[in-house]
Amino acid sequence: MPAVLNRTLSSLLALTVAVAVSGCNKEPAATTAAAPETPAATMPAAEPHPTPAAPTESVDLSGIAKADGGKTIAEVFAEKDQLAGQPVVFRGKVVKTNPNIMGKNWLHVRDGSGAEGTNDLTVTTAAGAIPSVGDTVVVKGTVALEKDFGMGYQYDIIVEDAEVTVEATGS
Repeated sequence: MPAVLNRTLSSLLALTVAVAVSGCNKEPAATTAAAPETPAATMPAAEPHPTPAAPTESVDLSGIAKADGGKTIAEVFAEKDQLAGQPVVFRGKVVKTNPNIMGKNWLHVRDGSGAEGTNDLTVTTAAGAIPSVGDTVVVKGTVALEKDFGMGYQYDIIVEDAEVTVEATGS
């Protein structure tokens, strides 16, 4: 048996014995007051992070051309399993922004393709300058699946650490 594994097993055995011996007390256990209910225990079950039902402002999504060598947002959703961990490029308009959350900027981008549930991609970028709602952008980032950031922020698909280039401003 390799030395590292032997040491690990010895440490694990020693820890198990120490825990077993420390719990061995011939006197009855003292009653303790019940622990106060923690805020986490009273919180409702987490819901998945909803995508906006409609753009936060009236952003015109007509006439958005597919990026050269890129995909539409509907194609990214349709091919998400094949694109997992891969770089992707797409063009769209920013419909929602959340700056500097967990050290990143968060964008929702749409291009007019896809149906409800497959028409809005969440994108993270490095903190710093952030495009405005209505800006036409080209996004280059890595597709990630099944991301759970806690507190109900769950994403079936997200484009992470993206480079976002603003091509045109305004809606």
